[in-house]
Amino acid sequence: MTLAQRLGHYEKLMRLDKPIGILLLLWPTLWGLWLAADGVPDMSVLAIFLAGTVLMRSAGCIINDYADRDFDGHVERTRARPLAVGAVGTTEALLLAAGLSLCAFILILPLNRLTLELSACALFLAASYPYTKRFFAMPQAYLGVAFGFGIPMAFAALTGSVPFLAWMLMAANLLWVIAYDTEYAMVDKADDLRIGIRTSAITLGRFDVAGVMACHAVFLGIMVAVGSIRGLGVAYYAGLALAAGLAAYQYRLIRNRERERCFRAFLHNNWVGAAVFAGIALDYLTGTIP
Repeated sequence: MTLAQRLGHYEKLMRLDKPIGILLLLWPTLWGLWLAADGVPDMSVLAIFLAGTVLMRSAGCIINDYADRDFDGHVERTRARPLAVGAVGTTEALLLAAGLSLCAFILILPLNRLTLELSACALFLAASYPYTKRFFAMPQAYLGVAFGFGIPMAFAALTGSVPFLAWMLMAANLLWVIAYDTEYAMVDKADDLRIGIRTSAITLGRFDVAGVMACHAVFLGIMVAVGSIRGLGVAYYAGLALAAGLAAYQYRLIRNRERERCFRAFLHNNWVGAAVFAGIALDYLTGTIP
């Protein structure tokens, strides 16, 4: 195998060819950074979180594929993944994940102790999430906690504490993650039923579409409460209104449970996260906060 071929397999293993996961992890982290800083955060802290998001998402994908290496070959969407086809060895994959995690840890060393302590929790969640699909009826909820841990870390890094608002924001993100990852799970529902993997799409059964939309609604409701507590203004609520419209459009995509349209709905959530962030950033930029 040539170096170029090996690097290509690493790229696929880390899902760098599919940046949607990085974006879905990044948006709530940016919400947290902007709200913690009451505007544009310190550029060095922002750079650390941007790079850390890419590194940890990449490491998480490797750990996920390592955990699922005996299942992925039986699922249509994942059967060509590098570990499933043997293009990358298991030891090689684990060393790569460890290296990425180490780089992420080195990045945050200049930050305060609380941030470092929270990073250990974040690493544990990322490493353990793939195994929850064996026994937990709603692994998407566990993923929501893992994907939201950038929020308390952002507050810790910028303020030295994790206020109640940060946990509210994390709870909102958890509901959003359940919504979009259930859409993702709806794509693989038939395969997951056959091989015995547990997902929210299977647990919710015929209420999967209703569950997705209910999670979107509660997510946006909590975000309204966050805006009220923080005293955010018109631009913020305009962003939420746009996000609500985008979430409503997803109902049209998933209502018939067609695989391709469910996957499109999942990808569409990038714009939901972007709309919320745009509202936050514009509110501070335009000075609409009272």
